[in-house]
Amino acid sequence: MPQRQGYHHGNLREALIAAGLELTRVGGAAALTLRDATRKVGVSPNAAYRHFADRDSLQAAVAERIQHDMAAQMRGFQPPASVQEGVPATGSARGRLRAVGLGYIGFALAEPGWFDTAFSHAGALSDADPDAPSARPLQMLTAALDALVDSGELPTGSRPGAEWPCWSAVHGFALLALGGPLQGHPEADVWAAAERTVDAAIAGLLAGS
Repeated sequence: MPQRQGYHHGNLREALIAAGLELTRVGGAAALTLRDATRKVGVSPNAAYRHFADRDSLQAAVAERIQHDMAAQMRGFQPPASVQEGVPATGSARGRLRAVGLGYIGFALAEPGWFDTAFSHAGALSDADPDAPSARPLQMLTAALDALVDSGELPTGSRPGAEWPCWSAVHGFALLALGGPLQGHPEADVWAAAERTVDAAIAGLLAGS
């Protein structure tokens, strides 16, 4: 099958990733196949092999792109007007960590298909610079925790490994909200529970230090 005009050498890779994003946004990781992605672009399946060895490599590229977008949302997250009094400002170290956690959950609730895809491939995880535009969610979290150390709120000795219980809290909550007992609950109730979960995780982290 001839390539459509505009999809020639040099931008086919990006076109296939865009097709993968479209497929996974609706159907999650299971919806991504090389055949369907190439069909959307208008090329033969064989054309994809110049850029992706197999479905696995395309999935890794799509997951990585989603993580970039997810990190951008976490970076720019602003708490809704309904936040409880006494919650630290987003500009503080503790507020930054809170924003990262709520931004993670917010992305999951808004884009369940992409959230499912984002962590479906280990190849999408990396040690990117947390201050770079291409940072992933994990790097956003580690940077926020490091800021807590810099602010003096978290002792240096309590920092190693702190990302794992924090990440487990928000990731587990997202799964409960998307496919567990919180599924179908009123949006306001789910968000209130998300805030409570993040605040409890932060309080537990600081209390344990």
